[in-house]
Amino acid sequence: MLKYKPDFDQARVYWRAFWQREIIDRPCVAVTAPRVPGSERPHVPYMAGFRDGWSHEDALRAYEAWAATTHFGGEAMPYYELSFGPDQFSGFLGAELVMAEDRQTSWARPFVTDWRTANIQFDAHNPLWREMLSFLRAGARYSEGKFLLSMLDLHSNLDCLGAIRGAERLCLDIIERPDEVEAALHTVRGLYVPIYEGLFAAGDMGRRGSIGWAPFYCEGKFATIQCDYICLISPEQARRFALPALEDEASYLDHCVYHLDGPGALVHLDAILAIPGIDVIQWVPGAGNPPVVQWMDLLRRIQRAGKGLQIPATVEEVKACHRELRPEGVLYVVDAASEKEADDLLAWLRRNT
Repeated sequence: MLKYKPDFDQARVYWRAFWQREIIDRPCVAVTAPRVPGSERPHVPYMAGFRDGWSHEDALRAYEAWAATTHFGGEAMPYYELSFGPDQFSGFLGAELVMAEDRQTSWARPFVTDWRTANIQFDAHNPLWREMLSFLRAGARYSEGKFLLSMLDLHSNLDCLGAIRGAERLCLDIIERPDEVEAALHTVRGLYVPIYEGLFAAGDMGRRGSIGWAPFYCEGKFATIQCDYICLISPEQARRFALPALEDEASYLDHCVYHLDGPGALVHLDAILAIPGIDVIQWVPGAGNPPVVQWMDLLRRIQRAGKGLQIPATVEEVKACHRELRPEGVLYVVDAASEKEADDLLAWLRRNT
C-alpha cells in the first residue's frame, strides 16, 4: 500500500495481467483526476532538482504536494520523474549539459571531434552521475510508503552518439566512417546495463518495482526505450546501427515500451515490431498531426504484430477505441475531471469488456 495509492496491491494484480496479455475484467487504465474538481493544484517543473533554486528535497516535497491533490484511479501510480533532461545519459558519459533559457529542457554539448580519439567512457566519479544517485537515494528515503520513483528517460544507443557528436555530423559519419561509428556504438551499448543497474539500485526499485516516464508499472526492470535518431537514417542503416542496440536493451529488461516518435519513424515500424523483447508501442504522432486515437489502422497493425499499445485519450475517446481494439495489452492514459468521472469510466469498461 502507498499513501497516495491505497489500492496499490490491487493495481499490481492488473499490471501482472497486463504484461501476460490477460484480462481480469477490463483493459488497463491509468486515470488521474483532481480530488477537488476545478481546484488550483501545485505544479512541479520538469527537471526540478536540477534547476537553479530547486534542491532535491524541494522537488520531492513539491511532487508530494501535487500527489496529495490527485486521485490515482485504475492502474495509475503516483511516481516522481527524476530528470536532468533528455540527454542525461550522454551527461553520465562526460558531456556538458546546457540548460535552455526558459529552463524547460537541457541538451548535451557535443564533444566528439574524431571517433578514433574520442574518450567515451562511464566514470563512476562523474559529478552528474553522483548527483543523480544522490537524488535517487534521497527520493527513495523521502517517498517510502508514499509514492514511487521513475526510471530515467535514457536516450542511449544512436541518440547518445548524436548528442555527443552532433546529429548532422553523425549522419555524415554513418556514410563516410561507418566502422568508426559502429565501434563507438559498441562502447555505448555496453554502458546501458551498468547505468541502468546503478539507477535501479539507488532508487530501491528492486523492492518497490519500476515505472518510467511512460506510466507503465513493472515489479521487475522496466524502461521506455527509443531511438529518435532512427528518423534520420535508412532502413538498411537502421539494421546495422539502431536495431541491434534496441534488441540488446529490450532483451535485458523484464518489460519495455518503445517510444515511436513521429511519421518519419514509420518506415522502420515492421523492423521494430519484429523485436521480441518489446512489449508495447507508444505512438507519438508529432506536432501538427492527428492525435493517437485517429490512427486506428496503425493501432490495429501494431496489435496484429502482437504488441501492446499506450493510448492517451479522453473519457469518450476511450469508449470509442474500446469498441475498435482488443483490450489485451492496451493501456489508456486519461485525465478525468473528477474522481466520479474516473470511477464511472472504469465501471463502463467492466460492463463492456
